[in-house]
Amino acid sequence: SESSQITSTSQQEDSQASESSESSPESSESNADSSEPSEPTSGPVETSFYDDAVFIGDSVSLRLDMYCQAHQGALGKAQFLTAGSLGSGNALEKVTSDSVHPYYQGEHMSVEDGVTASGAKKVFIMLGMNDVGLYGVEDSVKNMETLTERILEKNPDAEIYLQSMTPMLTGHERKVLNNENLDKYNAGLKELAKEKGYHFADVASVMKQEDGSLKPEYCSDPEGMGIHFTDAGAEAWIDYLLQNANSF
Repeated sequence: SESSQITSTSQQEDSQASESSESSPESSESNADSSEPSEPTSGPVETSFYDDAVFIGDSVSLRLDMYCQAHQGALGKAQFLTAGSLGSGNALEKVTSDSVHPYYQGEHMSVEDGVTASGAKKVFIMLGMNDVGLYGVEDSVKNMETLTERILEKNPDAEIYLQSMTPMLTGHERKVLNNENLDKYNAGLKELAKEKGYHFADVASVMKQEDGSLKPEYCSDPEGMGIHFTDAGAEAWIDYLLQNANSF
């Protein structure tokens, strides 16, 4: 199947993941001029903005997790719930001894329970690479909708941030899992965010070259799957998150 190669390769990488420590949210205050309506602050944020964030994802996000472990404080005290072959589809399945659900502090659990255990208030999700080839674009978006609803059922105070799925390197696209369909999927996520009142972070926008494929300098596995990031790719991701957080 289209997802089999990504699943099998990613599971090997998943064993390298570990969880970050729990964090406490940082509050911020904004001064509103009496003559103007109060609006969100624009401009970059401090890394502490992500102290109360958890990042949910597959092996693509696992690379970000590993970068942040090697560069402590790059995203504040952000925590990670990453599993190599995780998708919004299989995240809805029952947790079993051999399921692909993430671990939090050594415990195998559902995504929604992981969010609860982390205590995070900002939930950043990037999933889709293990979904689009298996479920197609529309059903992958529906699975994401169901997953976010489950997260909010157990974590009603959480804010959802949907991150666009990043592109593939030229020459690594498949019949269904390809950059054109990933763009369609991301458009569906953006619309879902608008409908549900979620935030949308278009991470993919800074990873693309002109033809819509992954920038070669950001790809760590050009001889493999063509989807994972170099340190430069992780740094571009982090820079995007810090520079644009107030406009998500």
